[in-house]
Amino acid sequence: MFDLVSTHKNVKDDLLSGLTVALALVPEAVAFAFVAGVNPLVGLYAAFMVGLITAVIGGRPGMISGATGALAVVMVDLVASHGVEYLFATVVLMGIIQITAGVLRLGKFIRMVPHSVMLGFVNGLAIVIFLAQLQHFQIDGVDGIKEWMTGEPLYTLLFLVALTMLIIRYLPRFTTAIPSSLAAILVVTGIVIGLGLDVRTVGDIASIAGGLPEFHIPMVDLSLETLIIILPYAFILAAIGLIESLLTLQLIDEITETTGKSNRECVGQGVANVCTGFFGGMGGCAMIGQSMININSGGLGRLSGISAALFLLSFILFASSFIEMIPLAALIGVMFIVVLGTFEWSSFRIISKIPRADAFVLILVSGVTVVTDLAVAVVVGVIVSALVFAWNTASQMNAKTYNNENGSLVYEIHGSLFFGSIQCFNRLFTPQNDPDDVVIDFRYTRVCDHSGLEAIDSIAERYTKQGKTLHLVHLSPECKTLLHKAGDLVEANISEDPHYHVATDRLT
Repeated sequence: MFDLVSTHKNVKDDLLSGLTVALALVPEAVAFAFVAGVNPLVGLYAAFMVGLITAVIGGRPGMISGATGALAVVMVDLVASHGVEYLFATVVLMGIIQITAGVLRLGKFIRMVPHSVMLGFVNGLAIVIFLAQLQHFQIDGVDGIKEWMTGEPLYTLLFLVALTMLIIRYLPRFTTAIPSSLAAILVVTGIVIGLGLDVRTVGDIASIAGGLPEFHIPMVDLSLETLIIILPYAFILAAIGLIESLLTLQLIDEITETTGKSNRECVGQGVANVCTGFFGGMGGCAMIGQSMININSGGLGRLSGISAALFLLSFILFASSFIEMIPLAALIGVMFIVVLGTFEWSSFRIISKIPRADAFVLILVSGVTVVTDLAVAVVVGVIVSALVFAWNTASQMNAKTYNNENGSLVYEIHGSLFFGSIQCFNRLFTPQNDPDDVVIDFRYTRVCDHSGLEAIDSIAERYTKQGKTLHLVHLSPECKTLLHKAGDLVEANISEDPHYHVATDRLT
């Protein structure tokens, strides 16, 4: 049922890939915990529980989930205002909302995200991941103000980062026995320890030592006032989590040429967050960077995500002192490789060839992702794309005119009749100049909404005021029922009239 072992790669690949991901998860989980204003273990527990549960019951084998920056930036205000207990309660409610979205099968709507928005999302996230690594090139100044590294510390860091990237890039040409990212981390760590280099390590960020997560009911008042506080945050977090998870799912689908299950992923994310909220975690969602590390390292099965979560827990319980020795330079190098692999470099090649509107949406979504967050960027991109589509569709409204065998003037309408095209539709007709008998043929068009119906009523009224006879043909029976003023002008032909529904509430 759960496909715990990948059908594409063997157990060894999934386990080694999981180990690589777990090593890269540690500094990110700790960093995102700091962003949210909570203890590092809160982020590590979230990475463990969300990663484990989604790997087992989620809809996309090989996808890695955990604490993310997109969620952390929303959580920080809640934690600062009301405390960490309110965060745990919010994460539980967030999970319930996500489960509801999955049960209602809302995950399918991710298919409405245009490709230009998807490209902008990928590019924006790559830039965000890159910018997040730059903080490691800064040190505390005299007055606690961050300053950029200079001199030997900078050169040492750059050398180790470059070495990590070279190993990841070229080791697969010689051997694929172990993931190149894991090999790079081990080699660079060995060099740092062997030569006694003075560089920052995972342990310099925070200690990751801890015990098993314990069941903990959030200590908040069960009242309407509490619900009013946490509900807005829960909806925002649920939306961000699902959007980021489902877009990451789509990306992995394209890379692996397989198909994930979006609604199952919604439920999996929800169950994971409900459980995490009750075990002292900050919640999470899919992580595109870690997912790319996993896929590139050969982890295509559920076992890779499960092993990553279990390795992370083992680090917390037994190996914290060893993991804290890993130089940040190695992990920065891994993330830079992720950036290079995530960014769609083909965007520069195609941006002058695709429609200007798509190019604008691509750049807009990338920019908004960097400046604000993923959820806002995707919503903005979808809205702009929808408006562009509506405008283009509306501009295609046209009519072919001719005289039939009865001498009547026929308007043969082409295009969709909806709110965006009614002005073009109205400009097609000249009642004052037309003959006494006019036919409007809707064989090649479709009335989409209430605005379209009103436009037909308006045209009928214009011809009636001119004392002319109007015939409406090839309209659906539903259109005839819904038309107020022009309903009697519709001429029914059971064998030829189309059958479709109009987007209006007037029949309900």
